Amino acid sequence: MSETTPAAEAAAPHRYTAAMAAQIEARWQDLWEREGTFQAPNPGGGDLGGPAEVVERPKKFFMDMFPYPSGAGLHVGHPLGYIATDVYARYHRMTGHNVLHTLGFDAFGLPAEQYAVQTGTHPRITTEANITTMRRQLRRLGLGHDQRRSFATIDPAYYRWTQWIFLQIFNSWYDPQAKKARPIDELVEQFASGARPTPDGRPWDELTAVERADVLGEYRLAYASESPVNWCPGLGTVLANEEVTADGRSERGNFPVFKAKLRQWMMRITAYADRLLEDLDVLDWPEAIKLQQRNWIGRSEGARIDFPVHLQGDGDATITVFSTRQDTLFGATYMVLAPEHELVDGIVPAVWPEGTHEVWTGGHATPAEAVAAYRKQAAAKSDVERQADAKEKTGVFTGAYAVNPVNGEKVPVFIADYVLMGYGTGAIMAVPAHDSRDFAFARAFELPMRCVVEPSDGRGQDPARWDDSFDSYDARIVNSSGAEISLDGLTVPEAKARMTQWLTERGIGEGTVNYRLRDWLFSRQRYWGEPFPIVYDEQGVAHALPDSMLPVELPEVDDYRPRTFDPDDADTSPETPLSRNEDWVDVVLDLGDGPKRYRRETNTMPNWAGSCWYELRYLDPDNPDRLVDPQVESYWMGPREGQPSGGVDLYVGGSEHAVLHLLYARFWHKVLHDLGHVSSYEPYQRLFNQGMITAYVYRDSRGFPVPAAEVEEREDGFYHQGEKVRREHGKMGKSLKNAVTPDEICAEYGADTLRLYEMAMGPLDVSRPWDTRAVVGSYRFLQRLWRNVVDEATGEATVVDQEPDEETLRALHKAIDGIRTDMAALRFNTAIAKATELNNHLTKLPRVPRTVAETMVLLVAPLAPHIAEELWRRLGHESSLAYADYPVADPAYVVDETVTCVVQIKGKVRARLEVPPAITEAELEKLALADATVVAALGGAEIRKVIVRAPKLVNIVPA
Repeated sequence: MSETTPAAEAAAPHRYTAAMAAQIEARWQDLWEREGTFQAPNPGGGDLGGPAEVVERPKKFFMDMFPYPSGAGLHVGHPLGYIATDVYARYHRMTGHNVLHTLGFDAFGLPAEQYAVQTGTHPRITTEANITTMRRQLRRLGLGHDQRRSFATIDPAYYRWTQWIFLQIFNSWYDPQAKKARPIDELVEQFASGARPTPDGRPWDELTAVERADVLGEYRLAYASESPVNWCPGLGTVLANEEVTADGRSERGNFPVFKAKLRQWMMRITAYADRLLEDLDVLDWPEAIKLQQRNWIGRSEGARIDFPVHLQGDGDATITVFSTRQDTLFGATYMVLAPEHELVDGIVPAVWPEGTHEVWTGGHATPAEAVAAYRKQAAAKSDVERQADAKEKTGVFTGAYAVNPVNGEKVPVFIADYVLMGYGTGAIMAVPAHDSRDFAFARAFELPMRCVVEPSDGRGQDPARWDDSFDSYDARIVNSSGAEISLDGLTVPEAKARMTQWLTERGIGEGTVNYRLRDWLFSRQRYWGEPFPIVYDEQGVAHALPDSMLPVELPEVDDYRPRTFDPDDADTSPETPLSRNEDWVDVVLDLGDGPKRYRRETNTMPNWAGSCWYELRYLDPDNPDRLVDPQVESYWMGPREGQPSGGVDLYVGGSEHAVLHLLYARFWHKVLHDLGHVSSYEPYQRLFNQGMITAYVYRDSRGFPVPAAEVEEREDGFYHQGEKVRREHGKMGKSLKNAVTPDEICAEYGADTLRLYEMAMGPLDVSRPWDTRAVVGSYRFLQRLWRNVVDEATGEATVVDQEPDEETLRALHKAIDGIRTDMAALRFNTAIAKATELNNHLTKLPRVPRTVAETMVLLVAPLAPHIAEELWRRLGHESSLAYADYPVADPAYVVDETVTCVVQIKGKVRARLEVPPAITEAELEKLALADATVVAALGGAEIRKVIVRAPKLVNIVPA
């Protein structure tokens, strides 16, 4: 405990206690704010300008991932990364850099809206209250943020530019020849001039407005489309795949989620798939995160193959598949479509074809009944469930047959939930002998299998005798000869190339590249989000609002709750809260061709939108005319030596955002780069994933958490109110009743102690358990530091103006050298260990020399800034140490004066010698052989060999 007795307080009124820490910390926080200590000046002057000598310093831009202002406030796990970036930023200010470090708030989103629905309080009221609480908690930690640059995504002045970026994307298309985004007006010019033909060949000026909009919609980077979505009636909104649990329920509320087709806004992120992959190579990111992005994008090379199929009463059509194993086309014995595939309805016959196997029908009288029943079953599953490797494969025969183009065989067409519309074409050719999922499906439905890749494990070529499929790229092709092509005897790569050529020559396929990445679903049927800057005319054509009409502010509505439905009723569709404000929705606007009536878009943007670009607004937050001034963006984020992509110098956050946020932000940034708005082509040059602070969870006999603070530890276990409870590791949080707030620790020990403890707990990128009892160790370190400089009785500095002794100089400069190295590498725990060692050394001195005390204070300043500032002031300095020079080690004192040399005889240590580091091998051998202990151990024996590794080892081998 940090409390002291009244007698002790009277005897040492200037002792460093929690009460004194609170006074010191509040005073310095006020001074930093009043003097603008951490304000980073921009080049070019303006409101964010500053001294030229500061702007001319090397720049550093450090960022934390956007926090969401939760109503529960912070627990001690939340600020781990914030403290780390603050320490790093303070260190770099002291090493001569102009450092930009600030923090805003990602404030739109579902949690605030759900709370509002429950309580009847407007989301803005609760969100702003949460931001106020969080700002207070963060300020108490002494974080050196440039507060002039802070904002929240719910500020209209901010989301005006979110809407502006959306319009840049909407008004752009991706030119595959130029490999970049270009203004949509350039595409219109190509159509109008005839340089690019329209889809049906008609001149551009003969197309109606609706037809032109449809054509451009196929190119725009932001477009509206009828898309299969995750519809959650219980929440009244569409959810992203990542918001759906593995068992097909909503992450929030645990409601069932269904597949439905709705008109939604999409972002054509797939156009950037190759660039998003290639540019990972220039980023200083953890390899694990790069791998996750590569797997998410999922680039694979293969071939498009067309299978003819008959449409019921309306001619023929083509089922197009993508396959990475076109070499196995002779082995395709059936096809599978996703239940949502657009061709399903057209190919289903009225009755089952003659000879249909009973197991194919699912027990239904007609194909239409079977398909309808199966579709309903599949709609209740998430994509994750559908892709899971379940033991039982499900599906149903459509009643239709397609034709295998390589051999003319009729192959039955099924629908099954393991095929998704979100990957490839939503259709597969099934080669059961050489794909494990197809093998299981074929076994379940008694479908034929044909071996076309020769097994190398001796199992033979009869799949009926196999336990599973055989898949190999290092094999020969067999049983693959037809009238027009033969692949027999070719290796897999040779056969793939030959088959691709054959398909291309006949116009029934071609080599192609496929991606797992899908276009980004960008609509939400919620209230608490950014409105779209889009209106629709009477023909339903979407029009972008001009910049002068931005921002489109979120209007008031009588009921901001999304309309919810029976959670189990999939046959419903969203009704958005914004659609209920008719005065806002129906407007008369002049978009350049006279006043006309329009209808606003009533969906809102997803919570990802505001966090896709916030690093840019930190640079120039009050600019009313531009997203960011080009000179300012170039200064802070522009490409430079060693960092060709440009971007933020360090971005710190959790690995849970590896794919979505980081991928979305990279996409937006690349579009802005292509259109000339930014010079950098990646937003974050270096990424660091901090670990998590965990905590013990205590559960009673029912398995429910009990308050961790009320648990008593006894010899035979842990008890809560007399009942024995079990202890386990878990996350820290309100629901687990184990949260410890930073306010509690600051009140008990002070903010500097909390900062020091969190940085000392272990490596920053490793999760570590919280232990309140261990916090006192960091508190005592600061008390010792205080006593080494300040008299606890008088409050005066006790340092002496004399030169330190040799031992102290060596201890000091070794600490400087090690701490600088650790601070630069984000190894704060080992830096603190070295500072502790030095601090302990100073406690042994009768009086600490002033130069040593000042250096010690500067060393710990980034970690414990409040006490460091106070000690710096008591040592006689008038200005803040925030920009003081960080200590630099003298190499002469870093090298040990002597090192210990081990002398071995027959591998056993017989002596230890203190020798100069620069001793030669000859000198060291002579010294070792003359040592009395060594002479006695040899006992006059002849020496066969002496192995010397100066200055640390001599190994003597007797004859």
